[in-house]
Amino acid sequence: MDDSQLIKACKKKDRNAQKKLYEMYASKMMGVCLRYCKNEETARDLLHDGFVQVFTHIGSFTGKGSFEGWLRRIFVNLAIENYRLEKKKSWMITDIEQLESDVSADSGSDYYIGDITQQELLNLIKELPQGYRTIFNLFVFEDMSHREIAESLGINEAASRSQFFRAKALLQKRLNAILKSSNYYKK
Repeated sequence: MDDSQLIKACKKKDRNAQKKLYEMYASKMMGVCLRYCKNEETARDLLHDGFVQVFTHIGSFTGKGSFEGWLRRIFVNLAIENYRLEKKKSWMITDIEQLESDVSADSGSDYYIGDITQQELLNLIKELPQGYRTIFNLFVFEDMSHREIAESLGINEAASRSQFFRAKALLQKRLNAILKSSNYYKK
């Protein structure tokens, strides 16, 4: 069964087709969820909720554009919605002064990342505070502009730029620490 036949069967609420579709795309969409969530449990919740939305709204997929792109957009939008809910729970009440001092203490160093694995880099991104992580992911991986990010998250554009800058600086500081400790650091 090819993708178009599978999608048609899913539109008819065929459980076997839904299972096959889930099996085809779950690992890729879990990767998207993990980029936005601090822990695997929350990512699994987003994955589940995302597929519920996929199967609920699959009838709106017209076949124009890639199906995987359509899926990805659902999961990114779900991550944005999760961000908004967490924001309402006051996740932004963090010690900004401490984060800024961490960032400014080492933001000008050069570093070499050739020996950092993709998984190590993704783990560093997952460790970012949620606001930084969300904006970093939307800008870097989803190729959204700061204006689009601001509109999506209900913040102003300057806040998006500032959070992105701080995320990059904090990642750089953490990369520098790893590289220095593993003798990969070069000046």
